[in-house]
This record gives sequence, C-alpha cells and structure tokens, in this order.
Amino acid sequence: MSKAVLILLFFLISFPAYAAKEKAVQQETSDQQISDFSLAGYGDKGKKSWELSGKNADIFDDVVKLKSITGNLYGEGENVKLTSDRGDFDKAQGKVHLEQNVVITTTSGAKLTTNSLDWDRKNSTLATKDVVNITRENMFTSGRGAYGQPNLKKVNLEKDVTVEIKPQPKDAQSPPQESIVITCNGPLEVDYEKNIAIFNNNVKVDRTDSQIYCDTMSIYFLKSGQKEEVKKEKKEEVKGASLMANTKIDKLICRGNVRIVRGENVSYSEEAIYSALDKKIILSGRPKLILYSTEEFANAPLGN
Repeated sequence: MSKAVLILLFFLISFPAYAAKEKAVQQETSDQQISDFSLAGYGDKGKKSWELSGKNADIFDDVVKLKSITGNLYGEGENVKLTSDRGDFDKAQGKVHLEQNVVITTTSGAKLTTNSLDWDRKNSTLATKDVVNITRENMFTSGRGAYGQPNLKKVNLEKDVTVEIKPQPKDAQSPPQESIVITCNGPLEVDYEKNIAIFNNNVKVDRTDSQIYCDTMSIYFLKSGQKEEVKKEKKEEVKGASLMANTKIDKLICRGNVRIVRGENVSYSEEAIYSALDKKIILSGRPKLILYSTEEFANAPLGN
C-alpha cells in the first residue's frame, strides 16, 4: 500500500473523532458574550421586584452563564442581596443556580453562606444540598441541606444541625455569658415570623455544667420589642432551672425521652417545659429525679 493511501486512511479514521470534538467545543462556545449583563423583573404596578447582574455573561439558547453575580430582591420591608462567583440563569424556568462563595444578606441583618444555591425566582424559594451557615442576631446555625425563603425568615435545615446561642450581656459592664450549643440529627425548622425553632431527632442542649437530651424540642423566642422580665416575688428556683438564662429565649419545650443532667443529678420525663420568665422547669409524664450529694452522705452512719 502506498504512502499516500495510508495518509488518506488515517485522515478518514481520525476525522469523525476530530469532528465530534470540534462540535463539543462549538456547543460550549456561547452564541453571544457580553460584559455587564443585567436582568430585572417588575411587579403589577411597575415597581422593580428583582434584578440580576454579572460582570461577564455567555448567552446560550436556554441558559445564561454568569460570573461575579449580584442579585437583589425587593420586598415589603425586607430587601435581599445574593452574591456568588459564578452561576447559571435558566431563561425558560426563571431559575438561578449560584456557585462558589454564595452569600445572602438581608436588611434585617441575617446572613447565609454556602457553596451552591438554587434560587427559584417564580416561587420565591432557595434550596441547597451543601453545608449552610446562617447568622442572625445572637444565633449561629449550621447544617447540611437547606430549603426556605430568600429573606431567611423561614428556613429548614435537613441534617447535621448545630446551633450556638450567645447570650447578650445586660449591660457593657456585665461579664460575657457562656454560649449554649444545640445539636440534632435534623431536620431543624426555623420560623422567625412566628419566633419558633423546632429541633428534631437526637436533640442535645449543651452547657459546661448541664445538658438536656430529648427527641424533639421547640424554642420560642421573645418577639421584637418584647422585654425579658423576671418576677421578683418568685425567689425560689428549681435546681438546674437556669439552663437557658440570659438569652432571648421565652420558652423551651422538650418532648420524648427527656433527660436533664446537671453534674451527677439527673431527671427523666416525657416532657419538660422551661420558662425564661420565672426560670423554672416543669417536668411531666412519669417524671423521675435522681439526686446525689456527697455532703449528705459524708457523715451518714454505716450499716452493719
């Protein structure tokens, strides 16, 4: 076989692979590339309801790929800002996928950070399967997987939940208070409009000198403007009842296999209700207390 024929056969064999590769490159190349891309949506009365912009954009038939993304959502009394390094805008469905250094901030002071996020503009929802960190006032929350509203007033964390509540000192001269750490397998349901957080499955409230264990726990927070008061006439407190003092918590309800540990003293019940107003815990559902005191047994007479 001549050399020319060999070259021709090699070309015919290699051409399909080369053509397929060239077609893939063409598919990755956008129809149009522009800088300073921006989109906006308007409400019924012509008021801007949202906007999305990026420093660079590759425009395809169905999707727009953006870099250095900034999104703004305008609501009644609450605006939301979203930023990320890159993402995609689905033209048909109106959905936005954000990736890398995703940050959400609200005008009320809440902040969410994660690695990726899906924003459903039409249904006004956010969702992710990645690790999420949320900061709001003195409450710091982390978990894996989240679903909720863009304004972060309602958020559900799917699993591996940790919440840290840092009590705020009464005044500038007061010493810093110990943080309260709450963990659960999840999910965690937080509704800031109703001022409630519901922890599910293997719940633990941890402080240095005390712990609470239960199946589910509901925390009711003080409403905006509501002050934490203490009844002066009630001087007596149940031992171990100050587990949640000096926080913005109004009431705490634990249900299912409740166990409260303070040192070597342990209580068991099916339900425990803690009130921050009078700093008391009420146990119900076959309550049982196990108390141990070295002082009481130190001088006890020995039996025969």
